[in-house]
Amino acid sequence: MNTHARLVQDYEAGIGVTASRISPAPDPGSNLAATLPVWALAAGSVAALTAAANRMRTARGLHPVAHRLDPARITAAFSSERLLSIAGRGPTPFADLSGFFPTFDGWVRTHANYPHHRARLFATLGLPDSAPVDLLVAQMAMIRASDLEERAAAQGAIAVRVRTEEEWAASPEGQAAASGPLVAIDDRADRGETGLPAGATPLQPLRGLRVLDLTRVIAGPVATRALALLGAEVLRVDPPQLPEIPWQFADTCQGKRSTLVDLRTRGIDDLVAAADVLITGYRPGALERAGVRAAARPGLIHGRVSAWGEAGPWGERRGFDSIVQAASGISTIEGAPSVPGALPAQALDHASGYLLAAGVIDALVARAGDGVGRDVRVALARTASWLLDAPDRTPRHGKAAAPSPAQAVRHGQVVTAPPVLAEYPDYAWPAPAYGADRPAWPLPTH
Repeated sequence: MNTHARLVQDYEAGIGVTASRISPAPDPGSNLAATLPVWALAAGSVAALTAAANRMRTARGLHPVAHRLDPARITAAFSSERLLSIAGRGPTPFADLSGFFPTFDGWVRTHANYPHHRARLFATLGLPDSAPVDLLVAQMAMIRASDLEERAAAQGAIAVRVRTEEEWAASPEGQAAASGPLVAIDDRADRGETGLPAGATPLQPLRGLRVLDLTRVIAGPVATRALALLGAEVLRVDPPQLPEIPWQFADTCQGKRSTLVDLRTRGIDDLVAAADVLITGYRPGALERAGVRAAARPGLIHGRVSAWGEAGPWGERRGFDSIVQAASGISTIEGAPSVPGALPAQALDHASGYLLAAGVIDALVARAGDGVGRDVRVALARTASWLLDAPDRTPRHGKAAAPSPAQAVRHGQVVTAPPVLAEYPDYAWPAPAYGADRPAWPLPTH
């Protein structure tokens, strides 16, 4: 195992140590208040990013930056959807069929923000998607939670049984999620060019590096947004037949370019071949089956984020932050077995995103010396395992406060959270028009 692989294995222990050294005043976790140590996870994942950025600066002959971890910035970034507004209106983070629903013997949590997931949830119950929502809810109430979970998985819908942490820890899927490093970096056999491009600056240590972003929702886009903040040229690719939710795009696509490509009819080997980094957030194997080949670029760094990890019985299943919280026992900890709850932010998503960005930067530093292509992997369920194992729970805590509007930045009618790193007053530009750019390198200048 190379030095960088050993380094990122230490993230799991290092997150808690780093977070404990950050001054707690003034009440840094107030809008991340929870039973579980969400503040430690948030601060530690951002600290991992800053440490990796400094290793890149050193590799490029630049002086490290003494990053100041600002609690207000970190908590605002992790609660960004609570600051976001477009034309004076905030988003609705969850659709009517994304939430907790009672079953015959417990609870399930569903996710149906996207139309195709909503249709599959109706199909799971044998109903047309034009059926009344009340009928679907009534049907779920007559089914055992474990049966509904399995039927949903078979249909490609997203619904999981709400478990206790003990039930999750004892299950094969829970044991698989808890195994392995928090950030995994694995060498591949392919080898490309060594070295790093010229032109980096202290605040843009990734300048000259190209990142192809094939991610959606939160974790992957947070990772690529962090890489863009540090100077990388990022091109996000979305499928035209499955448009992204507009507010999510506005909240996580700052500093990037956006294009639409139907992978069913057009390959993107040319984009991959000219990229330094490919970030994917689809289920394991899905993009490979669509013809996306990391092998098109020897020495490519391939960052991968998944819900459950790429091994174990749930490796092929769909999932989101809220779903992982429900399955892993977090929802019963933050609520109760009779009335499940949730973390005050999509913390698994955000933390996994910053950890993935840190791992990608370390892989780039390693490739500069040996040219070796590497896979960098994080999983929401693995991040959840770290949070569940972390000490210093606070069962008695106040209600999570709203992030301060003073932390927001405005671009016309769009108000968003500023970058998580205090040295950056804003992103290079706000989220561009969705799909407005050509699928080609180099990207247009802003």
